Amino acid sequence: MLSGVGIVCFSASYAIALVLEVSRLLFRSGVRGIAMLGFAGAGLVAHSAYLYHRFSESKVHRLSSEHDWYLVAAWILVVVYLYLVYFHPRTAFGLFLLPLVLGLIGIATWFADYEVRESASWGWGVLHGSALLLTVVAVLVGFMAGLMYFWQARRLKHKLPPGRGIQLPSLEWLQRANSRAIVVSVLALGVGNLSGIVLNHNRLTADRLHWNDPTVLSTQLLFLWLLGTAIAGVFYKPARHGRKVAYLTIASFIFLVITLGVGLLLPTGHGRDGQAPAAGEQGAAALAPPQCPPCVDSESSRSLTALGPTVLGGSA
Repeated sequence: MLSGVGIVCFSASYAIALVLEVSRLLFRSGVRGIAMLGFAGAGLVAHSAYLYHRFSESKVHRLSSEHDWYLVAAWILVVVYLYLVYFHPRTAFGLFLLPLVLGLIGIATWFADYEVRESASWGWGVLHGSALLLTVVAVLVGFMAGLMYFWQARRLKHKLPPGRGIQLPSLEWLQRANSRAIVVSVLALGVGNLSGIVLNHNRLTADRLHWNDPTVLSTQLLFLWLLGTAIAGVFYKPARHGRKVAYLTIASFIFLVITLGVGLLLPTGHGRDGQAPAAGEQGAAALAPPQCPPCVDSESSRSLTALGPTVLGGSA
């Protein structure tokens, strides 16, 4: 029964919720808020059922393929969206969060791999994958807050009235959200890197990743950028305020996109038992149509032990 819950179900629910968010710009409605929560909540239920189905397909290596990893990230963003909308019903968070959710689902469906790539020690693998997942979510939330900051700052600078049906948080609130997103992301990625080093050390010597692996290099570049922005905020206080911190979170999003793109499109041994696929095979896999859940072999549903290493990597 759960196998019949497809990606289209929750994607459509999120898309309708996004359309309702956009309609704030056009007209007012007394029932729109309830409808948005209803569609987003229904999507979250279907989303959870799909992930549960993926989880229950195999007794080992659960929810750890690239496909699952992106869907879990999208699931967390939806939870964040519902929380914000419930406590700030007049603020149009969905205009910024829901496109990111749909983007992650699109990547999971059309570009990410469904198959198991490696197994790892359970404890370190869970820590590694969870830390990298938190990094992605923190950067995406910071990106949302940065965009909202610029929108609100522009409106106040030109003394424009609030848009019809649109209310944004104060600049102070958005500034705090940006700063905290940077701190959370750098701490999470630091933990992901350290746990990745341990995972890599536990592999056979012949299968260990080298420092010049594309995924490892791009991830370390992202970490150095996040660490640099955090240090700048400590020693240069203006970097924690106003447009500067918003620019930093948007730049962090760009680095994140580059890192994820490298993990998806370039040949890498990261998360592949030390064997990088040929570039042609990687590209062909990315363009191939996705498999439906019932068609995926039961062995292809990995556990959190290999969750993060297939997308972002410390050195695992």
